[in-house]
Amino acid sequence: MSLPTYAQNWERAWYYAFRAFCILVLLFLVLPILVIIPLSFNAEPYFTFTDGMLRLDPTAFSTRWYLDIFENGMSNPALPAGSWEWLADVWQNGQWIHSAKNSILIATGATILATILGTLAALGLSQPAMPAGRLITALLISPIIVPIIVTSASLVFLLAKVGLANTYFGIILAHALLGAPFVVITVTASMSGFDRSLIRAGQMLGAPSHVIFLKIIMPLILPGVISGALFAFGTSFDEVVAVIFLTDYEQRTIPRQMWAGIREQISPTILAIATILVVLSIALLTVVELLRRRSERLRGVKPS
Repeated sequence: MSLPTYAQNWERAWYYAFRAFCILVLLFLVLPILVIIPLSFNAEPYFTFTDGMLRLDPTAFSTRWYLDIFENGMSNPALPAGSWEWLADVWQNGQWIHSAKNSILIATGATILATILGTLAALGLSQPAMPAGRLITALLISPIIVPIIVTSASLVFLLAKVGLANTYFGIILAHALLGAPFVVITVTASMSGFDRSLIRAGQMLGAPSHVIFLKIIMPLILPGVISGALFAFGTSFDEVVAVIFLTDYEQRTIPRQMWAGIREQISPTILAIATILVVLSIALLTVVELLRRRSERLRGVKPS
């Protein structure tokens, strides 16, 4: 929104000062992330810019740390890169590949579980006759508010009691617990503008409940469901505290591997992984924004 022509001097000063402050805050938040990207191409094993990088010397840049993502932990790194033997060695012994497989497996399982449970909860909470709806909503989204270290410590004792500590299913349940609140929030927001006369019309025409859900409700709330699923996936993929508490080496994920790398063996490979995660996060946020705009169009709201 532009400044009106009749604005006074103090209004003009506030207008430009506020925008300058917002730009400074944005730079403060984004600049550390942007610095990671060029550092991941450092030819030297340092976390700082070398003189060659500052001079933009081509020899000071390298993709060696991206290659190290595959070769770290290989039993025979001398194998020709890209050969079948090299790929088999990477798949079986690569530490980062092992962590990536765990992250994808756990995040996918947690996302499916969180999406199903969160969608069902949101549909129930959207009913006008739902008793104590606000209290139940507060309980469901409490994992976002409660410190993650408290939740993780509680889950350790719970999963140990039922024999699921240090198991894939146990960590999937924990990540589903952390991701379900995002699904509840996004699906509830999608249901806020839902026209319930469509449900009554389907019932009057004799459609069974599952047909009404699949043909009427689901297409309209699908953008919210997918947005919540993406948030749940990102939450699981980036979670490190719960993984530290609940897993051993076999279930080690990428954030846990990064944490171990910082503590045990500092390597710019961590920066390469971080760059890849930043790109994935930007892609997820872009998809979420596109889905939000589509949801607004379906509900007859002008996209903001």
